[in-house]
Amino acid sequence: MSDSQTTSSPATAHGAPTDRTAPARGAGPDAARAARAATPAWELLLPSVALPARQRGRALQRALRDAITSGRIAGGTRLPASRELAADLGVSRGLITDAYEQLTAEGYLRSGRGAGTWVSGAVRCALPAGRERADDAREPAIGFLPGTPDLSLFPRAAWTAAHRRALARLPHEALGYPDPRGLPELREALAGLLTRRRGVVADPGRIVVCSGVAQALTLVGAVLAGRGDGPLLAAGAAPAPARGGAGGGDRWAGATAAEAVGSVRGTAAAFTPGQGRPRVALEDPGTAAYRGLFAAVGVDAVPLAVGAEGLDPAELAATGARGAVLTPSHQFPSGIAYSARRRSGLLDWARAADGLLVEDDYDGDFRYDRAPVGALQGLDPGRVVYTGSVSKSLAPGLRLGWMVVPQALVDEVVERKRTMDLGHPVLDQALFADLIERGDYDRQLRRCQRAYRERRDALVTALTEHFPGTRVTGIAAGLHVIAHLPERYGPRESFLARAQRAGVALAPLDAYACGTAPELHARPGVRLVLGYAHLSPSRIVAAVRQLRHPGR
Repeated sequence: MSDSQTTSSPATAHGAPTDRTAPARGAGPDAARAARAATPAWELLLPSVALPARQRGRALQRALRDAITSGRIAGGTRLPASRELAADLGVSRGLITDAYEQLTAEGYLRSGRGAGTWVSGAVRCALPAGRERADDAREPAIGFLPGTPDLSLFPRAAWTAAHRRALARLPHEALGYPDPRGLPELREALAGLLTRRRGVVADPGRIVVCSGVAQALTLVGAVLAGRGDGPLLAAGAAPAPARGGAGGGDRWAGATAAEAVGSVRGTAAAFTPGQGRPRVALEDPGTAAYRGLFAAVGVDAVPLAVGAEGLDPAELAATGARGAVLTPSHQFPSGIAYSARRRSGLLDWARAADGLLVEDDYDGDFRYDRAPVGALQGLDPGRVVYTGSVSKSLAPGLRLGWMVVPQALVDEVVERKRTMDLGHPVLDQALFADLIERGDYDRQLRRCQRAYRERRDALVTALTEHFPGTRVTGIAAGLHVIAHLPERYGPRESFLARAQRAGVALAPLDAYACGTAPELHARPGVRLVLGYAHLSPSRIVAAVRQLRHPGR
């Protein structure tokens, strides 16, 4: 590489000089060295050349690369000759030459014989990370926002021990591309757990392990989009073609790595949405994020008002939806449990309309004052997809869930899962199976239930003391309650503003509305969705007191 003997300092994003400071004509060598030493543009490289000799080369390349990508050395800047930059930094010329050649090979620099070395014009500097404005509202010091468990209850010791056992027990072959349905040991363990605790009709062949309920809904949506207007679960519905052998989920057992990778490239196009976009009904109020999950796979979400007993089957039929997502055991966020009449009516709708019900059992393991309400899926496993996860019982960051699928949809759901991510991580599955089989997971559920019951009681007591007249509903289960504050504590906007100033984060009930339940906005007073699982009893009491008496 040829270096020009005429040097110029790089332009910087912060106003560094664009021309190198040169000594006056006739000045001696000491003046020249002083001028070079005073050049501020190369100070950003000094830390790298101060390192031990073995580390200087890579450090210098990294510093120069970072300076270019951050914009401190602008595109089109001519760099000093290697000899002079080496003299400036007090290092060998070879170190500078190597750095120039490496960054030229990577595309950050360009050079030509007799033309010198320049920062490439093709480089685009990274945008600086956005900073919060000084006038932004401060983060609340404490919050009752629902959806998060107490992560300090995560069973670290049991998890660590299970990790060692699972890793020691897994054969080498199990670390290859997994069965997209999930590890057989985990599906066996889940089948027993769900049957015993939730009354689910579950056999391992119909269980698919997935990355939480969000992925389960995405898989269901993809199947609905693929079926279009055709039969869904009725006779004549066409399942996905089998890879070989008899039908059913077992067709994926023992798939080779080549087959697993090839399925992503070769079969993803086999599922083509129908002419019209299918619809799925969502509860209103409910989880707004579900709409985006279905939209991403070509399914339109239709909000449907939740009544005192749950969704109305007649209103569901009028939407023309192919399916509906429900939280029948403890509706989110209202906290109601679907009545037996509504459960029966919704199943009748599914059978008559060839429809599909998706049960999100997000907190079904946490009932405090009476026996848990059994899963809807147990009444008709051929019409209900049951979904669940460890997000509330262990931690949402594990991204571990499951779905129990009607037999008619198993093959297609499994194929969708395989083309989506080639299956769930094997070690996590083996670990969780170990926790279930040894009884550690049941112990974790009992531990969480005791802690959350205590916190619920602390919240109800604090609300009664500091906000007399408040009616609290949805307290029999789950990790949140609905607090109906009397009108005298309103209006709603003023109450929420006071809470924000007091440093307490709150979610009003109508924040979960999608527009089909106008009574949520029309009713007077303040209605709040208060999540309590992540707060200790003392913090719950302190936060409620702070709401009532800010500044004390």
